[in-house]
Amino acid sequence: MWRKTTGVLSECGRARGPGRLSRSSCRCSFCRRVSLTVSTKILIVEDEESLADPLSYLLEKEGFSTVWAADGPAALEAFEANEVDLVLLDLMLPGMSGTDVCRKLRASSSVPIIMVTARDSEIDKVVGLELGADDYVTKPYSTRELIARIRAVLRRGGESAAEEAEPSRDVLIGGRVTMDVERHSVLVDGQPVRMPLKEFDLLEYLMRNAGRVLTRSQLIDMIWGADYVGDTKTLDVHVKRLRSKIEEEPSKPKQLVTVRGLGYKFEA
Repeated sequence: MWRKTTGVLSECGRARGPGRLSRSSCRCSFCRRVSLTVSTKILIVEDEESLADPLSYLLEKEGFSTVWAADGPAALEAFEANEVDLVLLDLMLPGMSGTDVCRKLRASSSVPIIMVTARDSEIDKVVGLELGADDYVTKPYSTRELIARIRAVLRRGGESAAEEAEPSRDVLIGGRVTMDVERHSVLVDGQPVRMPLKEFDLLEYLMRNAGRVLTRSQLIDMIWGADYVGDTKTLDVHVKRLRSKIEEEPSKPKQLVTVRGLGYKFEA
């Protein structure tokens, strides 16, 4: 089962949706603000309606439009039927698991995915990141943190899309790897390689600092932000995924190398 939620309930108490008063007609500060971002569509994959409904309300109040899916097959159907900008994916789903949904989405799309995991379930986080999720939040989560993470992921995607329209191109070349920053594309030995946002950002930063040793804390601050809460395993997972894509022998890396006790270095 999936459901499209088109209306937005504003602080002034009126629903905005088909056949209702439009946001452009309402002059309250909330409606003027949300009209700027309402085109951004988020697919919420959550089997508990009691959690999905308030989350939809929260996101719509922030100016997003939402689609809700209660299980894996419904999520894939909803994704195909809608132009989704971001997926908020609960890993604990009935039947088809969230990891399976993530794997299927990643096979055909680079849409940003934020996964939602149970408290202290580190293995869920690692597995999800290995499958290509861009970020994660743990239950119970702060709504402020969730909105901040959503906006950060969308902002990175939006900046990449905006750069594609620029006439000049920023291309980084290092060994087997060619990165076109404006087009958000990566070639390894001339062959295109799919790369989610976090992996792309990490590789770009490493390539721009080729030959320099970058500490784990430097990389985490730059890619995940100074307010990131978590350990360095998230970084290590992303490095492992990058090596599997750019190295001839990932177990014996020659380009993305570990500097023991310090961090990582990209060798051009």
